[in-house]
Amino acid sequence: MNDQSIVYHIPALLDESMAGLNIVPGGTYVDVTFGGGGHSRAIISRLGEEGRLYGFDQDMDAYANRIDDPRFTFVHGNFAYMRNFLRYYGVEAVDGIIADLGVSFHHFDDAARGFSFRADAPLDMRMNRDGSRRAADLLADATEEQIADWFYNYGELKQSRRMAGAIVKSRMAGIPVDTVGRLLDVVKPFIKPSQEKKELAQVFQALRIAVNDELGALRSMLEQALQVLRPGGRLVVITYHSLEDRMVKNFIRSGNVDGKVEKDFYGRIDTPFKAVNNKVIQPGEEEVARNPRSRSAKLRIAEKI
Repeated sequence: MNDQSIVYHIPALLDESMAGLNIVPGGTYVDVTFGGGGHSRAIISRLGEEGRLYGFDQDMDAYANRIDDPRFTFVHGNFAYMRNFLRYYGVEAVDGIIADLGVSFHHFDDAARGFSFRADAPLDMRMNRDGSRRAADLLADATEEQIADWFYNYGELKQSRRMAGAIVKSRMAGIPVDTVGRLLDVVKPFIKPSQEKKELAQVFQALRIAVNDELGALRSMLEQALQVLRPGGRLVVITYHSLEDRMVKNFIRSGNVDGKVEKDFYGRIDTPFKAVNNKVIQPGEEEVARNPRSRSAKLRIAEKI
């Protein structure tokens, strides 16, 4: 891995996720969250001459980390449209899909992107700067109820309605909540000082999910994974918060993100997947010490039946 990739992102649970993919040298694989290319480089190193890897990223900043290898194809696109992109490249079926749903260090550390509360900047939060609306645009136009729902559903914030009310009150007074600093001024009164770092992270998580429709994209990708994986193919997903993890867990268990279970004649759960790890895999103490941001990572692995 080159130095740029290390700065961009350190892949979590690398060895465990590679083992989970159960890579066949001549197989076709998809890394739907290319980022710094850490997982992709590990996959390429395990492929033979006939193997192929497609790395997706909607942020063109990741293009600088592309792998100079004929077996690798960089796809500038949202993984919500994975199947269409693969068809464009003539790929109908794959042997494995990996998704590391964590936000790259690059996004948190680039203050101008507005993903972090550690530095003042325009409130942007777009993964794809060529499209979608900025967080500032959403806060300028959304109703108080919509904003409260984002904070409650995506950030699990108990003071969601009071925060939303303060944002609407601020913009009605002619003070748009369009920078990190202004957002902090508005929401901090509703956060206990002892919980400040945790709850501010939840505020920013909620807005980021809303701006990028992250849960909708995850649902779409999982549904398409069911369509493009070959029997015996592996789905490897690393999540970082309970909303994502619940969706992935439900999908593996039932074949749908809502967890709606269907049973066969004998009362057995009818699912297109078999869980490879019945217990979620998390980083050990050594990895967390080396990469503190991996602390909340959870890995789930499934095999298509």
